[in-house]
Amino acid sequence: MKVYLKIHHNNEIETVACCDESLLTKVFKEGNLRIEITEQFFSGSLLNINDAIEILMNASYFNIVGKNIIEKAISHNILPKEGVRTVNGVPMAMKMMF
Repeated sequence: MKVYLKIHHNNEIETVACCDESLLTKVFKEGNLRIEITEQFFSGSLLNINDAIEILMNASYFNIVGKNIIEKAISHNILPKEGVRTVNGVPMAMKMMF
C-alpha cells in the first residue's frame, strides 16, 4: 500500500500531511463538514505505508486521511480510535501538541 506524505515547515513547527494514494485531489462533504485532499497540502512523496508510519511515529503534528493510513496508525498506537472523525465515510485524524 502507498500513501502520499508531505512535511510542512512553519518556523519551528513541522506538520506531516499524509493520505491514502487513492484520495489525492478528492473532496468529501457531509453536512457542514468538508475536506479537500489537495495536491498542494498532501502531495509530497509517494511512500510505502510502513515508511510513512515511521515518520508519523515521531511527528508532533499531523493531518492524516484515509482508511489505510488511519488503520495502520491505530494499530501502531499513534492515535486512538476515539481520535478519528469521518467525513462522508472517509476517516481523518489530526494531532497537535501544545
